Amino acid sequence: MHTDNARTRTGPGRPPHDEVASTVAVLADEADFAVMRRYPSFAFEDHAAYLRHMDRLLRSLAARGGHTSVARFDPAGYEMYCAHRRLDPDTPASRTRYTAEVAAAGATLEYGGQPLTRLLPRLVEESEQRATWERAGALLTRDDCDACGRDIGRAAFARASLAVRRLVESLGRGTHHLVCSVPAERNAPLAAPMVAVLSVEATTDGRLLVSEPEAMLLCTVLAAGIATGRPGGLVARTRLPGRAESVRGWSLRDGWLRPLTEAEVFAAYCTDAATGEPLPPEPDVEYRAAAELDDGELDDGEPDDGEEADGEEAD
Repeated sequence: MHTDNARTRTGPGRPPHDEVASTVAVLADEADFAVMRRYPSFAFEDHAAYLRHMDRLLRSLAARGGHTSVARFDPAGYEMYCAHRRLDPDTPASRTRYTAEVAAAGATLEYGGQPLTRLLPRLVEESEQRATWERAGALLTRDDCDACGRDIGRAAFARASLAVRRLVESLGRGTHHLVCSVPAERNAPLAAPMVAVLSVEATTDGRLLVSEPEAMLLCTVLAAGIATGRPGGLVARTRLPGRAESVRGWSLRDGWLRPLTEAEVFAAYCTDAATGEPLPPEPDVEYRAAAELDDGELDDGEPDDGEEADGEEAD
């Protein structure tokens, strides 16, 4: 599924190839591919063969010299799109229109000639991050406090930003991998939790190297948990040269990150969540007690502007 959009026209007739932007929407995994196979007009029977075909299409578009981007084709979103527009979903024209209007406006990656199999994991990650951002952002903007007049989402984000900064400061030197998770809406028990990750490198001279988009997403997910009162948690894995990897954790309770003890962290990692059976600990990993985080006092929901990270993109 792909669409071409002329960016500029220099005269009558068709625009030059290098002034045409193309977007190709790809079924990224076997599950999405299986859903689309129910439409008779979808001609492919094998996902691997389909990816080879899309790979050839991308190379041919790139050879024309124009800008080519890759988007993820979402079968569930496509079905809703066709129902809303009263389109027949079993036509190539409907799939092309969906690509042009919806997929191209979502998470996309520029195609630079790399194999599609290398590009797809990044595309899936980008699309999942965008979906998480939209879910968490919607939770932060839907409610205000009528009694006190406060912007609940704004106050929650300020508190989340402060918590993340205090947490990172408590970790000390090393390369840190943070994962924040907040469960789905109560009326959607089968929905996946909102998850955000953040990589932080704390240098020997006291600087924090982070990706600003990752930091914004993690703070937004944590803020959504704070604003809605949902339970959640944040885990930090730290690597230092010559030392065992360490794991620390905090649980989200009463609008703040509360530290887990060494035993609680060990139990969380060494217990099968489905069966409750014990699991062996990871080799060369230390489970450590987390630090207590000072929640301080914020100015009535105003965002905390005191970010100490450099905002540099970590490699």
